[in-house]
Amino acid sequence: MNTIAVINIARSQLGMEEDTLRALYVRVTGINSLRAMTERQRLAIVEELKRLGFRVTSGGRKLPASTKPYIRLIHALWKSCHRLGVVSDGSRQALRNFCRGCLFPGNETIAVDPDTLDYGKASKVIDALKAMEKRGKAAR
Repeated sequence: MNTIAVINIARSQLGMEEDTLRALYVRVTGINSLRAMTERQRLAIVEELKRLGFRVTSGGRKLPASTKPYIRLIHALWKSCHRLGVVSDGSRQALRNFCRGCLFPGNETIAVDPDTLDYGKASKVIDALKAMEKRGKAAR
């Protein structure tokens, strides 16, 4: 985390003047300059700004949907399996691990991103996910 950037964002979000902010620096750390502070002192400033009402929000970046229909199908099946309770972790990382297990069983060193699969490899993953989804629907 770039604490200097977070502090500057908090300053603008809270509408603080420069002299008010420097007074806060001195009150919390005893130093009136961000550059002279250690990382721990900057984190203390961030915590104080949070106490004063600063809210940290995420960047909100989302990955674009793939143009390949078989890749979108993999993601849709994964979400469906998660909703059905067949898959306990519906995250992208868990999907990557599942794809690696389908394509390279027993090999933990290979990284497999489902968005980069060709049709041949993706069809193996799709077949496995369809079977899981079918079992999940039958269990309901």
